[in-house]
Amino acid sequence: MLTSKDQELAVLLSALSLACKATARACNKAGIALLFGLAGETNATGDDQKKLDVLSNDIFINTLTNSGACAVLVSEENEDPIIIDPANAGRFCVAFDPLDGSSNIDCNVSTGTIFGIYERKTTGLATVSDILRTGNDLIVAGYCMYGAATELVITFKNQGVHRFTLDPSLGEFIHTHANVTFPEDGGKKIYSCNEGNSSNWDAAIKASVEEFKAGSKPYAARYVGSMVSDVHRTILYGGIYLYPADAKSKDGKLRVLYEGFPMAMIVEQAGGVASCGLFKGKIQRLMDLVPTTIHEKCPVILGGPRDVDLVLRKYKE
Repeated sequence: MLTSKDQELAVLLSALSLACKATARACNKAGIALLFGLAGETNATGDDQKKLDVLSNDIFINTLTNSGACAVLVSEENEDPIIIDPANAGRFCVAFDPLDGSSNIDCNVSTGTIFGIYERKTTGLATVSDILRTGNDLIVAGYCMYGAATELVITFKNQGVHRFTLDPSLGEFIHTHANVTFPEDGGKKIYSCNEGNSSNWDAAIKASVEEFKAGSKPYAARYVGSMVSDVHRTILYGGIYLYPADAKSKDGKLRVLYEGFPMAMIVEQAGGVASCGLFKGKIQRLMDLVPTTIHEKCPVILGGPRDVDLVLRKYKE
């Protein structure tokens, strides 16, 4: 309320924080409640669904649908967009990945939720065009990480990046850090990518990673395999996160609307750079992409200027 003076947006963020708390509780109790393992299905993008994927998706859809603040919902787990009845609809459209990194859940590694919020353009019954827009139209982006602590990171446009930590004894998110930024000098020298895919990378990505590993003080490799965890560390410590396109996944693997755009907005608001590298014939800023389908994919390069600029130089060379 203090940031936006927008009561309906405050209601929406309250609903999102409630869904994050419920998901955190489900993750904490997964072993006891027999929620580990596969649900026996695949989601809209072809990934195997875990039981917690299904549960967290239901939590977010129910909470957002009943908030009265949403008109369109797009989830990684649903093939089609959810258009909310105008009688219960609000001004906002939310794209979300309810449980990012869920392949790690069975071994108790951090997972997270990613979300991006648009203000709808139309009146009456909302359409998918209300959410198929560039990342520049996002008004809020955030992620919640379910790790040793449950941490919610949110940015409003031109309002900086803010960290909140869930206090279990209060059941509330406590604001712990304002205006989070990348370390000024680029921070720790860390590169984060799935190097098992390196044989399929293009020449520029291969050359960049080789340069990170070269010299008397090479970069350290850190890769969790949960985008929320890897990007969170990259923002706080410095370095670079890469999930490039390759010979097998020519458009990349991460989804534009609910992974690429929200994380790119947060990284840029924290003073970093968000790029696709060379994508569809040109070097592109991630936030400038124009999605045409709700599950569209793109390459992702996120990090401080020191490291992302090195990769972009390799493409220009």
